[in-house]
Formats: sequence, structure tokens, C-alpha cells
Amino acid sequence: MTEIRVLITDDDPLVRVALSHFASRDPEIKVVGEAENGREAIATVERLLPDIVMMDVQMPEMSGIEATEVITSRWPEVRVLAVTTLDNRENVLPMLSAGATGYMLKDSTADEILQALHQAYGGESSLSPRVAAMLVQHVRNASPVHTSGELAQLTERESQVLHKLSLGMSNAEMAGALHVSEGTIKAHLGSIMQKWNVRDRVQVLVTAARAGLVDLDPADDPALGQ
Repeated sequence: MTEIRVLITDDDPLVRVALSHFASRDPEIKVVGEAENGREAIATVERLLPDIVMMDVQMPEMSGIEATEVITSRWPEVRVLAVTTLDNRENVLPMLSAGATGYMLKDSTADEILQALHQAYGGESSLSPRVAAMLVQHVRNASPVHTSGELAQLTERESQVLHKLSLGMSNAEMAGALHVSEGTIKAHLGSIMQKWNVRDRVQVLVTAARAGLVDLDPADDPALGQ
């Protein structure tokens, strides 16, 4: 049986207890440790090497954003799942750009938490259209745009998958839109990740945004400014 080892990082002990309780409901998930700030999370990752770090965004001493940058750089095999009460670009988007596989809100249901952990473990976290558009815009504003010539060229079908990904589509939605199987979508995403040397779909989107290959403007959708 698969064992997904999880480290929970939050400065609120009650939140840590709640997240641990929800995560432990799944027999495939084992909470191996807790940390109360980003600095402690880094030290604990070095000691335990969990599969996933559930990371709060705003914490004393070292934020989740800073810790995520360190963890994903030093231990690229460790996934970071952002967990926050704040659903806004000032907190979520820098976290995703720092290397988090995805994000979730603390008021999510137990089933949503478990689904997010399994998605993070599989590198298949999907982004809502709103967050996908905000992420692209954030990366374009915060980073110098590299020419797409610096990246390995995608096939026509891979480019179509990338476009659907930038719209916040899940694997199932992409499969339906392109009239192929979910397995084919996963294969195309895997090929893109390998070509660009990135580890998950969020970083595919970040890389594409930096290269100017996708350009969604949140101003096109009034909901994105909320």
C-alpha cells in the first residue's frame, strides 16, 4: 500500500491538530511531523524527508513562501501544498511561484484536503481558472520574460494541452476538450515536464508564463479582481 508521508507546518497548534486529524483519516497518509514556522519546517524536512509539506503562508520567523523556495530548491522531490485562509493574489501566487504544487484553504472539507494531498503526491494539482489566470499575470509582472527559444519546442498537441492547462482545466476536462483519454493528457504533461525540466503542472505554467507562451490577463474577467 502506498504511504504518503506528510509534514504539517502552521503557527497555530489548533490548525495543526485539525489538519493532522483530517489527513490521518486516509490509511495511505501518515503525518510524520509538525513545524510551527518556515525555519522549523526546513530543519524538519532535512531530518524526515516527507513526501509532502502542508505549508501555511504567513508565519513568524520565516514565511511559508521563503521556506517553500528553500525546500523545493534543496529537495525537489518534496512537494509543498500551500494551506491558507487567504484566497488572494498577494499570498497564494507568490507561494505557487516559489514552487508549491498547489494550494488549499483551511476551511476546506476533509475530503478536499485528502484529495489535495493525493493530487500533490501525484504532481497533478489543478488550478481553478481564476488562480491560473492570476498566476500567469503574476509571473509575467514579477519576472523578466525569456524568449520561448530558450525552451525545448513543444509538439502541436503539447501546445494544445498547455493552453488548456492555462485555462485551469483538470486532466479530465482537457481530455474531454481534446477528445483523448486522461492517460494521453498525463503523457503529454509528462513530456512537457521532461522537456522543460520541471516537476509539476504548476511549474509548467510558471515556465510558460515566463517565456510568454501563455498570457491570460485577469482584467479580462471581472471575477479575477476580487
